[in-house]
Amino acid sequence: MTITGVNLAVAAGIVAAIGDISRFNSSQKLVSYFGLNPRVRQSGLGAAHHGRISKIGRSHARAMLVEAAWAAAKAPGPLHAFFVRIRARRGHQVAAVAVARKLRVLCWHLLTKGEDYLWARPALVANKTRAMQLQAGHPQQKGSRRSLCLQHQGAARP
Repeated sequence: MTITGVNLAVAAGIVAAIGDISRFNSSQKLVSYFGLNPRVRQSGLGAAHHGRISKIGRSHARAMLVEAAWAAAKAPGPLHAFFVRIRARRGHQVAAVAVARKLRVLCWHLLTKGEDYLWARPALVANKTRAMQLQAGHPQQKGSRRSLCLQHQGAARP
């Protein structure tokens, strides 16, 4: 959930679709599992023709990744820069699918290494974590911490 654009629903859907990450030896195999790899047509020693994505695999998880890619493309960071660079050459829809593929590769690396995203925005991660806690049933914290501290200090003085 440290990746921009990936919320609790997307993270749970991705982990549920992947299952055990050790099944995939490389990020390319995981990308193929979701159908985000390009089709390749080649005969013999002739030149290979790379086409559109194969769409063979988990369609619901692929759709969730593309929606997360749209959100990641709007936020500042390296994924936004990648989206803008691809959009200039190929168009916005192709760029969104390219960002979804990059998210998939990024997820493979983060899950296999057990690390957090390097470009994570701490305030965004804190908001996602708090929203998840509220959905789980934690009590709401009304008021700001500073005003509560000032009230306690004022009450202690005679």
